[in-house]
This record gives sequence, structure tokens and C-alpha cells, in this order.
Amino acid sequence: MMAENKITVIGAGLAGCEAAWQAAELGVRVELYEMKPKRFSPAHHSEGFAELVCSNSLRSNQTDNAVGLLKAELSALGSLIMEAAHATEVPAGSALAVNREAFSAYITERIKNHKNITVHYEEVEKIPEEGIVVVASGPLTSDALAEDIRRITGGEGLHFFDAAAPIVDFASIDTSVAFFASRWGKGEPTDYLNCPMTKEQYDRFYEALISAEVAPLKEFDREEQKELTVFEGCMPVEVMASRGYDTLRFGPMKPVGLPLPETGEDAFATVQLRRENKEGTMYNIVGFQTHLTFGEQKRVFGLIPGLENAVYFRYGVMHRNTYLNSPGLLDETYAMLDRPTLRFAGQMTGVEGYVESTSSGFVAGVNAALAALGRERAIFPRETVIGALAHYVRDGGISKNFQPMNANFGIIAPFEKKVKGGKKNRNAAYAERSLSLLSRPFCFSKPTDEDPVGCNER
Repeated sequence: MMAENKITVIGAGLAGCEAAWQAAELGVRVELYEMKPKRFSPAHHSEGFAELVCSNSLRSNQTDNAVGLLKAELSALGSLIMEAAHATEVPAGSALAVNREAFSAYITERIKNHKNITVHYEEVEKIPEEGIVVVASGPLTSDALAEDIRRITGGEGLHFFDAAAPIVDFASIDTSVAFFASRWGKGEPTDYLNCPMTKEQYDRFYEALISAEVAPLKEFDREEQKELTVFEGCMPVEVMASRGYDTLRFGPMKPVGLPLPETGEDAFATVQLRRENKEGTMYNIVGFQTHLTFGEQKRVFGLIPGLENAVYFRYGVMHRNTYLNSPGLLDETYAMLDRPTLRFAGQMTGVEGYVESTSSGFVAGVNAALAALGRERAIFPRETVIGALAHYVRDGGISKNFQPMNANFGIIAPFEKKVKGGKKNRNAAYAERSLSLLSRPFCFSKPTDEDPVGCNER
């Protein structure tokens, strides 16, 4: 058992507040550090905790949607962020949206008035060497702290720009058009799906791509973008297309080495999709990192043969984002493999989105507290979204280029047998299985006189 029943949490965003709350609820003393209001990141303006810097929506409320199921899981487990969201909810149809000022105020009040949490309004530039620590400093971590994280993780473990291509649900790809093959026959055939184009199809796609609407850049992304435009490895596909009609055909859409099964000849252009996980449920569109709005991605990429009805687990993104190269660095409790007393939480770990950040904070906070209490780790199963995200951060799928991930059913452990009735029935079955698992004794209860350390049955 640890000599002192205390942990340190750095950052009072969604993940940091969730981690601090869960640890405090387990009877562990929490020292929470937040640099606001003494210093603000380029994205933050309010003095309150858990500030929502982008949308006020926490996305779908339906459990047949992965992020909706994740919210249900967190609510069932006693999440502070979910409690605040429901208390400050505003009408948004099937989505959960909040009054962002009331949401932040609710969380700030709850955190500041918890008997086991002490708030320190100061910037942390170096991670404490001693004690149990959770770093939840966010995607815009200050330069000094980011440099210390870089030192601790070995120098190559921290990224500062997120350039990710869209990920598609394999079940939604038309395999009567797309065909399996690796270029020049190298590797396993099922590693790649190929969507061939005729000249007419390419012309239609090209014209749509170069005229599509691009998502506006945030102020703090603009300096990064200046450098990005000359970094060929992260070139947005629409920028590449604007350089000339044949640029894509000699780049990510080159057809050579991928002969059509029917004729043995090359197509005019070919879009490749690479398998993203070992189960083969997710494929990413190779070389298609993009600044297009999500709606335009669906419209324009829907012109690719075989992707007309594609369902996207994740749309392509390009923005400034401080995040760890987590596979091989973190375990499924978000703890460093080489330093188990240090955990990370939030977007820095490689999860993407408000609810996903909350999820990582929940897991990191619970496990930091259990470590302080001398208890066993709590490993959440891959059959739950909360567990699937943690396992994704640990393993990173099969791609060598780790990219942040949001909640989706592609990362959840699949059923051994195919669920009949299509995607809707499959997703409903995932939800039923997940909530059934979490309804079993899987508790992190508050300590009592009879049980001074609470419970952690799994």
C-alpha cells in the first residue's frame, strides 16, 4: 500500500475533472492543478473548469451510436461530466447538448467543494518525480510542460499535429466494386481494398474535390498550417489535387501494381483503403488526410466507386493536437509502462472528443486512486466502449502510424458470430452486451467505516 493516500492531477479540463472526481469519490486526496486564470491557452477564454472550446454538443444520445453508448456507460458508472451534462442540457433532438457556461459552472462548483480535492491555480512546468500523477493538460499543453513530457517519453513520443485520413466501416464498402489486393502482390491481399476509377469517374471526383468546402482553421492552427503546407507527408488531399490534374494519379491514387481482376489492366486511378485493425472491421482511405468539412467529405468521397454508401467511423482531420504515440508507451489504464505511477488522460492519450476524453479521465482517475489505496487495477473489457478506447490507446490497431480515435463500434470486440439484421441490430446488440457487463459487480464504491477502501470487484 502507498505511504500516502494522495494523487496529483494536472489540468482541470473534462478529463482532469473526471479523474479528480473519481479519485476523490474513492476517498483519495487529490491535488488538482490548473493554470487558468493566471494563464490561458490560445483556445480558452473562461476561468471555469471543463470549458467546452468548440461545440456545445456531446453528440448522439442513442445507444445504437458508439458515443451515445459511451455516455450511457459513463452515466451508469457515476461520471461527474455526464451528471453535469444532464443537469445543464438544452434541446438538441437526439443529441446531448449543454449550456456551456452552466455546464462549466456546475463542474467547477462540484470540484471546488469536494472535501477531498484541493485546487491549485498555478502552471505546472515539470511533472512531479514522486507520487501518483495524472497528466490531463489537453491538446494545447503549454510549451514547458510539453517539453518535460517529451523528456519523460523519450523524445519521440509526442506529436504536435494530427493529420488523419477517414476511417470507413468495412461492412459499408461495396466489395462488388472494390477488390482486395496489395500493390505488386506484396503482403497479405486482405490488407488493402482498392476502388478503381475510369477517367470519367476520376474527372467527376476531381472537380468535386478541388471545389469542395474546407473547414475554417482556428487561430491557434494557422501558424502550424503555414508549416504544414510545405510538409509533403501531411499534404491535404484537396491541396494536392489543386496542384494539378495528375498529381493524385501519381500520388495516393496511382493505379500501377493494382491490375483490375477482370482485365489484368490498370485502372485510370485507384483509391486504396488499408486495414486499420486485425478484425478487418475498419479501413482507412490511404493518403486522404483532409481539411474538408465532414459533410463535404461524405459527399465528395462518396463519388469514389465502392464508397457511395460508406459509413465513417472517423472523418479526416488536420489540426494542432499535442498527443502521445501511446502504443508501447501506455497500458490500458493509461499508465506509463516504464513509470506506472504516472498516467495520462484526455486527448493527449490519443482519444478524440469530449466524451472520449471524459472516458480516459474516468479510467485514469479510478486506477490512480486504486493504486494509492494499494488495490488491483480496474481493466475495462473491450466489449465496452470505455474499455475499447483504452485498449486502442494501448495497442493502436495494426497501423504503424498511430492516430487519435473517437468512439466507434469498429474498435469494440466483435461478436464471434455475425449478428443478423444489419448494422442497426448489430449496434443494438453491442449496447446490450456492454451495459449488461457494467451492470454486474464492477464497482468503485465510496469507503465506509465497515469497508475503509471500498470495493473493486470485476
